[in-house]
Amino acid sequence: MKPKKEGRKPSPDKSKHLLQQLAQTPDKLFGGTFRSQFGALCFRYKDDGEEFEILVITSRDSGRWIIPKCWPMKGKKPYESAAIEAWEEAGVRGTVRKSAIGRYTYLKEFDDGDVAPCIVEMFQIEVKEVRADFKEKGQRLLHWVTPDEAARRVREIELKSLLVHFIPQTKRSQ
Repeated sequence: MKPKKEGRKPSPDKSKHLLQQLAQTPDKLFGGTFRSQFGALCFRYKDDGEEFEILVITSRDSGRWIIPKCWPMKGKKPYESAAIEAWEEAGVRGTVRKSAIGRYTYLKEFDDGDVAPCIVEMFQIEVKEVRADFKEKGQRLLHWVTPDEAARRVREIELKSLLVHFIPQTKRSQ
């Protein structure tokens, strides 16, 4: 699968379509049917050791900017699932914080056109290893950017807020 063109913006019609679908089935929003996912907020310190960058990647289907995220994995804790997904989607490994740093919601559109609201619990990963070969190489674009730039690129409002206000919880900051 080829990566999507850089800078591609999601179609406003598609977002409108998702909202129209949900408006026709309010039980999905108000029936307690939110699905759970786990996300990896991957960051690394720049050369000076003070400033840091955040990893954003493109989704395989629409090419929009996202962070690595996944569905729960059987036998894995949430932070472990997030770390596995960061490795498979972006080829990064590092120190994973076991407690969530926040959460955000978004609408997931499935291949069959169905839509489900999802809550993504976020875990920070201080990246120590970046590999050029990984499971989804060639299917996504990866960029290391400032927190402000990461927030500009993603679509979800709550995720934008998490990215802009993110302060790494590491031994350096204690």
